[in-house]
Amino acid sequence: MKSDSKLLIILAFFSIYVIWGSTYLLNKIAVNELEPFLIASVRFLSASLLIFLIAKLIGLKLSITKKQFINCTIAGFLFLTYGNGVVVWALKYVDSGFTALVISAEPLIVLLLMLIFEGKRIQPMSIIGVILGIIGIFLLVSQKQLINEEGTITGVLMIFSCMLSWGYGSIFVAKADLPRNFFVNTGYQMFMGGIMLLITSYLFGEEWVSVFKWSEPVVYSMFGLIVFGGIVAFTSFNYLLKMVSPEKVATSTYINPIIALVLGWWFLNEQISTQSIIAAIIMLMGVFFINTKKKITLYSRFKK
Repeated sequence: MKSDSKLLIILAFFSIYVIWGSTYLLNKIAVNELEPFLIASVRFLSASLLIFLIAKLIGLKLSITKKQFINCTIAGFLFLTYGNGVVVWALKYVDSGFTALVISAEPLIVLLLMLIFEGKRIQPMSIIGVILGIIGIFLLVSQKQLINEEGTITGVLMIFSCMLSWGYGSIFVAKADLPRNFFVNTGYQMFMGGIMLLITSYLFGEEWVSVFKWSEPVVYSMFGLIVFGGIVAFTSFNYLLKMVSPEKVATSTYINPIIALVLGWWFLNEQISTQSIIAAIIMLMGVFFINTKKKITLYSRFKK
């Protein structure tokens, strides 16, 4: 691998690790004032139009084949319309840090989906990871103070469904015929995902509030979601899916919940229970076991 490719991969991982960790806070701030599907649609439509404008200015071709357009639409739905839009909706009922902790089990979901759809054998280290992940999830979602809050159970169940959508999307994108340029690829996925989110917002009868009526915190949050959480991080995500394996990309959940927990506690005064901390440690240990087995496998090959 060339040195410039290595640098891009490192920067891309930093983007999905740290920037995406902050989007939970930004979405939580916005959803306290605006409708969830409206937030997601504005975020991705704005980001896609900016991407197309930048692409034109730097001379990139925006033309794609019919098959690539269909695949971008499918990916846009799996990642953004459902995978992200419903998570934003769930944030109306669940804390941002808690949401990030639940989603930290994403690598386990990806691994199981790869077993189901690709017949990929689960290695012993990964089996340990899956068991730890299940234990951690149980500890996390079984807290009485959370279960007793209205809408929490529904929110958690919807977050799990989003994890399935995102996990399958990761597997789909890794093999799908998509635009070769990652910037253009991201633009089309966001545009189609944003269009479907806008339609969803209309069908659910959400109130569309003019941008001129948004509060200052919401304006700043939407700017961060569009530019950094959208253009920068999602482009990095698509780039990594073509450069490394899907389960490695999913390890962004090592860092995301930590960033989300700290920001939620600092800015929104979200409470972090001892049981949540224990659950997080166990779940992240599970993710660690899944990723470690890859390194062990590669190391053993080099030894032979």
